[in-house]
Amino acid sequence: MTRTTTLPSLRTLPFSLLALAIANSAVAAETSLTLDPMVVTGTRSADSSFDQPFSVDSVDRRQIRDGQLGINASEALNRVPGLVIQNRQNYAQDLQISSRGFGARSAFGVRGIKLITDGIPASTADGQGQAATFNLDTAERIEVLRGPASALYGSNAGGVIQLFSRDGQGAPTVGAQTLFGSDGLRRNRLNAEGGNDKAGFILDASRLDTDGYRDHSSARRDQTFAKLHLLPDDNSRLALIYSSLEQNGTQDPLGQAWEAYKANPRSVNINALTYNTRKSIDHQQLGANYERHIGSGTLQVNAYAGRRSVVQYQAIPRVAQNPASHNGGVIDFDRDFHGGSLRWLQPLGAVDLVVGLDYDQSRDDRRGYENFSGNQLGVKGTLRRDEIDTVTSLDPYAQATWKLGDWTLQGGLRYSTVQIDVDDHYLNNGDESGKRRYEKATPTLSVGYAFTPELNGYISAGKGFETPTQGELAYAPSPATGFNYDLAPSTSTQYEIGLKALLGGKTRLNTALFQIDTDDEIVVSSNTGGRTTYQNAGRTQRRGFELGLQSQLSEQWSASLAYTYLQAVYDSSFRAGNKIIDSGNNLPGVPRTSLFAELNWQPREGISTAIEGQYRSQVYVEDSNSEKAAPAYAVFNWRARFEQNLGPWTTHQTLRLDNLFDRQYVGSVIVGDGNGRFYEAAPGRSWYAGAGASYRF
Repeated sequence: MTRTTTLPSLRTLPFSLLALAIANSAVAAETSLTLDPMVVTGTRSADSSFDQPFSVDSVDRRQIRDGQLGINASEALNRVPGLVIQNRQNYAQDLQISSRGFGARSAFGVRGIKLITDGIPASTADGQGQAATFNLDTAERIEVLRGPASALYGSNAGGVIQLFSRDGQGAPTVGAQTLFGSDGLRRNRLNAEGGNDKAGFILDASRLDTDGYRDHSSARRDQTFAKLHLLPDDNSRLALIYSSLEQNGTQDPLGQAWEAYKANPRSVNINALTYNTRKSIDHQQLGANYERHIGSGTLQVNAYAGRRSVVQYQAIPRVAQNPASHNGGVIDFDRDFHGGSLRWLQPLGAVDLVVGLDYDQSRDDRRGYENFSGNQLGVKGTLRRDEIDTVTSLDPYAQATWKLGDWTLQGGLRYSTVQIDVDDHYLNNGDESGKRRYEKATPTLSVGYAFTPELNGYISAGKGFETPTQGELAYAPSPATGFNYDLAPSTSTQYEIGLKALLGGKTRLNTALFQIDTDDEIVVSSNTGGRTTYQNAGRTQRRGFELGLQSQLSEQWSASLAYTYLQAVYDSSFRAGNKIIDSGNNLPGVPRTSLFAELNWQPREGISTAIEGQYRSQVYVEDSNSEKAAPAYAVFNWRARFEQNLGPWTTHQTLRLDNLFDRQYVGSVIVGDGNGRFYEAAPGRSWYAGAGASYRF
């Protein structure tokens, strides 16, 4: 299947819209960069990001919105150093996100990084998360925490990405937007919001359709979001939040072998077509946040519950499903999840104390079926798996921040407990019921010093803890059968030293040096016949440097830069299957160098246009480093947003051109794929155009 992409005239369209916007605007642009945003991630209470003795960044609403598509978190988070976000161009498998190397080997979704939305975890208790549940249309900001302080968020928190939705404010407003672009992309959105000093609301609904860049990669995604916040008195606040995500029959093109990728980057493996690989998701959740000031202290309570149903058809050959221990080629589960947190914040003179308790549980009614019936392939066949998997975590924690003159001392301790229970109802191949419990204390300590009001330095250290996910426990290494109850958690010791500087009142510079030593790293043991087994390796070491720069060059020009150098290697040799993995080999999925740069021009209020550049060095695809590494690449994008205010009406237009020079490159890799299909092609030159209007009553 071949698609053609028709581009609007690159010479005339942007300049025509630019002239129109200038003609409708006569107000000079105000400074658009916030160099010292307030953050709550890390300290649990609002404080200056500049003063925090650890690496934390905040991406604001303008950066999330202006010239962006509002589809994937990668649009906003590429500007954060330390993060590597690969858009697989595969809505069946979600984004691939790593933080200082944590999460790089995830085969689907996000693992090893804690995802949170309005206090509600988007990661399950075992550490598996879905960034697709983030609603970027309603986001006020996204905060990103890296380094030792992340351990205060529990197991599987190699980093923390926390999205905060905005509150509805002002007179009631209704709006509609539409977006279209390359490869049949269409996105339509309806929204309404409003509020006063007692209450506010936001309603948002969107539908995305795309044919996909690669063959057999079409998707439809429906998202809804509703938020009601109440301020019953001066001392309390209540927010009720509902969100949903629905994807039916999302096609999965699988990975590509190197030769197939080079011959045709849009290609799809024949097995994906033979078995019609696809995935359906139905996700719904409801949460409540309550905060009350009592005397000098503050009580924060959070509760949530939801349900997620997934049916996934894989391309596992029928002959591979012959062993009685095989779970089949169709994954089918219904997950009920719930949890909550209780937190008390108490200032005690120069010390701010936080104590809390987090509880999370997910219960999967998990079934597996053959992906054939008779001679018909790609359908749900005979039952091969039937079990109830329950994961429960209960974590008390405490942390304190002490400010004494120019010094800031912050310490914390969390005791994480994760229990996984399997109740096997499919006894044809024996009873695989059992349980595994993981627990560990994770302390952190950070010391900061203000050399001047414009220059802060800090040192931070801490212990981390990463449990296996249910998917990683699903199979024991051959010749054993059943669950891999012997798989141990990985543990890490992290160190960080950094500087934060405000230069001339118009530039913010962050730098950090870090080292992470990990024991019992969880790695792929084998990947054959649709069964991926995992084992604990020896030691790994990650050393790196991060630099983040934001500068308001003038009233009209601003620039941003995010640079990461990360040397991630195995620090001891180990055997994986029939291979010896040598000490010094690079961890797969982790580029050594990442760079994002942006130059933004805002000539008038209501006009914003920017050039983005992104560079990634080569990425190894498996532990032996012997297979072809995904080559380095550099791509450039252009974006623009125009906005007009006409009485109660506000209108806007968005234009975007990605991969301006039509570079062919590998956008993401599937680490350790047993079929040698490691590569996922990124799109060539792509165009997008959108417009919207809102009416304020």
